[in-house]
Amino acid sequence: MNAPHPVHPAAARGYAEAADTYRRGRPDYPAAALPWLQQQLGLGAQSLALDLGAGTGKFLPSLLASGSRVVAVEPVSQMLQKLHAAFPAVQALIGSAQAIPLADARLDAVVCAQSFHWFATAQALREIHRVLRPGGRLGLIWNMRDSRVPWVARLAAIVDRHEDDTPRFRSGQWRRLFPCDGFGPLQEQQFDHVHSGPAEDVIVGRVLSTSFIAALPAATQAEVAAEVRQLIADEPALAGRETVSVPYTTLACCCEKLAARDDFA
Repeated sequence: MNAPHPVHPAAARGYAEAADTYRRGRPDYPAAALPWLQQQLGLGAQSLALDLGAGTGKFLPSLLASGSRVVAVEPVSQMLQKLHAAFPAVQALIGSAQAIPLADARLDAVVCAQSFHWFATAQALREIHRVLRPGGRLGLIWNMRDSRVPWVARLAAIVDRHEDDTPRFRSGQWRRLFPCDGFGPLQEQQFDHVHSGPAEDVIVGRVLSTSFIAALPAATQAEVAAEVRQLIADEPALAGRETVSVPYTTLACCCEKLAARDDFA
């Protein structure tokens, strides 16, 4: 196994300080995630799957519903504590994508839910390749706010100006690794999704759970929250409603580990 790899400062500080907000503010995954796991990743009752970069365990209900045995690995201890409290029967380990604390060729699937952009490197792919059995699958899945909706685009503009050098899905930088030696072609599917609940949770809380927002000084975080609340107050689709709906799209990608270990350059 490789030596531990440093966590990006935005994740190390932001997720450590916002673990509770993350758990409340982040959406779950669409119902379509379960057939994706079963059909595209081949998960079922005899499978062993890794939730890599598992956070507070937002994707674990989908993985557990597949019937698989599941191991969770997460580098931020505060997030892992929330996961363990919510899912005490799941084996939860501190670790990173560059140093997965599991034996070679053990897993039927490695799933990265809302996480792969943080560690999208050749080193991490080699480590994922190491722990997958031949024919095992790598799954990548992200919930993305649908910025085709005008108020969602305005919300994104408030958030995006604070991103600095934080790795993000929307940059597309993770895609540069594919196609990848040792893995078959990346297959993609997209699903519609909605996150409904009180605006304070599903909009304000979601923004404040963003790693680089959570890592800001408290006064700056308060300014961001005030801007978001003003957007809610100004938007007819949101203002004064006990429950609001945030539109999302979910991208799900998978690829298969090739049988020959030396196919990985």
